[in-house]
Amino acid sequence: MPVWLLLVGAVTMEVIGTTALKLSDGFTRLWPSVIVVAGYGLAFIALGLVLRRMEVSVAYAVWAGLGTAMVAVVGVVFFGEAMSWVKAGSLLLIITGLVGLNLAG
Repeated sequence: MPVWLLLVGAVTMEVIGTTALKLSDGFTRLWPSVIVVAGYGLAFIALGLVLRRMEVSVAYAVWAGLGTAMVAVVGVVFFGEAMSWVKAGSLLLIITGLVGLNLAG
């Protein structure tokens, strides 16, 4: 499996875990709580495999940046959170930074 695809999978699992964390209501709901643990567990396993073949600085920057952007989109789309120009611009800056890191090699 290509390392970038594995990294995107790790980020996706982290976003699923974070979304379930919101739905778990402080770990008072069973199934969302199970998804939190499974999502984060799979995410860290995948990230560990990614770090075998990718620099930690790039992998973690993509992990943190892409995860933050995806969670922000989930918040807007599924939880009705507000999307301001400042929030949208900040997300664009995160994506621009990720592209810059990857172009820098």
